[in-house]
Amino acid sequence: MLLEGIETLLVLAQEKTMGRTGSRLYISQSAVSKRIANLEKKLGKTLIEPEGRQIRLTPEAEALIARVGPSLNELRGLIAEEQQVETHSILRLDCSETLVAGYLSDVMPQLLAKDSYLTVTTNHTPRIIEHVKSGEAAVGLCAGHLNSRLGLVTTHLFDEPFKVVSQQPLTEPPTSLITNDLNNPANTYQAGLLQQAGIAPSMQMDSYTAAAQLAIRGVAPALVPLSIIKTLHISESLCFDFDFLTTLTRPVHVIYRPSALKQSRLKTVIETIEDAVPKVALMPSPLT
Repeated sequence: MLLEGIETLLVLAQEKTMGRTGSRLYISQSAVSKRIANLEKKLGKTLIEPEGRQIRLTPEAEALIARVGPSLNELRGLIAEEQQVETHSILRLDCSETLVAGYLSDVMPQLLAKDSYLTVTTNHTPRIIEHVKSGEAAVGLCAGHLNSRLGLVTTHLFDEPFKVVSQQPLTEPPTSLITNDLNNPANTYQAGLLQQAGIAPSMQMDSYTAAAQLAIRGVAPALVPLSIIKTLHISESLCFDFDFLTTLTRPVHVIYRPSALKQSRLKTVIETIEDAVPKVALMPSPLT
């Protein structure tokens, strides 16, 4: 089927290997290859090329994904809305790694006690949005500035503050900081605010945990959100506050499709998160 092949191509574009794509789709590696080959034959185009142990998308494949990917994800999401969430079906909560560690660890036992089929996965904000829109995830917990035209319900929970973490004492803002990936659409606003403060990114990490660990070990000061400070129990003596951080906060949202509150299981998860996360955020950090 054409749609089956396109769906496989979309997953392959994310996973980069036939094996990981097969695992995610619950099919064999050979079935992935067959689907892609059938799609190439149907379209009369080469869509993938080998690149070491991974694959690389051709320009034709990139163009195809750009044209049909958003529509296919929306279609999958609409289909998911029509499906009843059964009592024993897997319910997926897709979260930012920093948020699930910093704000959900205390409430997760409560959620799992109510629903043993709840599962948690971690991703960056753009992928979380994609998964919720497509119906792959029922609920998302993410951070950063979101597009107002997502087509999802977005509940703003709180604005997460940042601290500058540094092994060396600081009396004024540093001229450079280790940051998270500023090319991530959810983080791009940080680049402008740092520039206004006269601060350049010295390194850009894929995770705030990596940035914090480098700062703690004395590599360079880092911009670190409260959730990581809580999770890693970073000493208060290593955390510094400056005026520019007042506006450099990270909005935290829970997101879901408009029909989610009609499902009792989803409503319970959403309401528990909406109640718990702001409370945990206000609790003192267990700094040593």
